[in-house]
Amino acid sequence: MSLDGKVAIVTGSGRGLGLAYAQELARQGASVVVNDVDAETAADAVAAIEKEGGTAVAVVAPVGPTETAKALVRAALDTFGRLDILVTNAGVLRDTVLWKMSDEDFDTVINVHLRGTFTCVREAATHMREAGVPGRIICIGSPTGQRGNFGQTNYGAAKAGIVGMVRTWALELKKAGITANAVIPVAATAMTATVPYFAAAVEADAKGEAMPAFFRHDLGFGTSDDVAGLVAYLASDAAGSVTGQAIGVGGDRMQLWSHPEPVVTAYHDGGWSFEALEAEFPSLIGGQLQSVGESFPPLPEDLQRPAPTA
Repeated sequence: MSLDGKVAIVTGSGRGLGLAYAQELARQGASVVVNDVDAETAADAVAAIEKEGGTAVAVVAPVGPTETAKALVRAALDTFGRLDILVTNAGVLRDTVLWKMSDEDFDTVINVHLRGTFTCVREAATHMREAGVPGRIICIGSPTGQRGNFGQTNYGAAKAGIVGMVRTWALELKKAGITANAVIPVAATAMTATVPYFAAAVEADAKGEAMPAFFRHDLGFGTSDDVAGLVAYLASDAAGSVTGQAIGVGGDRMQLWSHPEPVVTAYHDGGWSFEALEAEFPSLIGGQLQSVGESFPPLPEDLQRPAPTA
């Protein structure tokens, strides 16, 4: 198996996408440290991995504090004797529009997603460097962090920040042979289950049926298991030359996201005064303004569902 003998930590892996990542890493031979805030959920995840012949141990703690990051690394070393892979997946949602978002809504999401990713990667990378382990850091992003999404100021900021940190870590950890990448999943989750547009896909997944091809192929929208293969690949020796990348995956589709690059470059002798911008901005840049958010094609009639009643 490709990860035989390796040890992985997966934060937020009690259920959903995180559990799928942990199970796939275990299927590929890795021993896994599972993490969740709920003890019963974490124990169920360990049992699910062991039922398939894998090896796992649970750490029950909220991601964000440095103490949790230390506990996760300590569990890997004390239980399995090493640490090779870290997948930062833990997250929460507090969705609301900007003018209704409280300080607590913002801070809670930033603390778990952004600070939690930072503290866990710092602890894991420190150990990997000191131990001389060519480790694998895999951080979970989101299309919201790449494109923005209505009602997700906090989540969008956190996920964009994660990709920014990954690019920086790829530079800082290169000499140690440690890779850092971001995975951008597009899959049926608790969040997408509430979106009417995805209802037919979510229904099929809940019944254990294949999602319609429109979702899997045209939208690149699939199941948690569709994302797990990429996570395991990036954790393997085969991906040793892949670092600093943001890679999207969902359904039958995989995408490499570009780094931000200038779309238009223009010069003005003496600099860009208000008057110069007023005269030249529309013709130079006005027609090249970038879109925000994601747009989806109309649903085929056979996949449309009635809007939920209040």
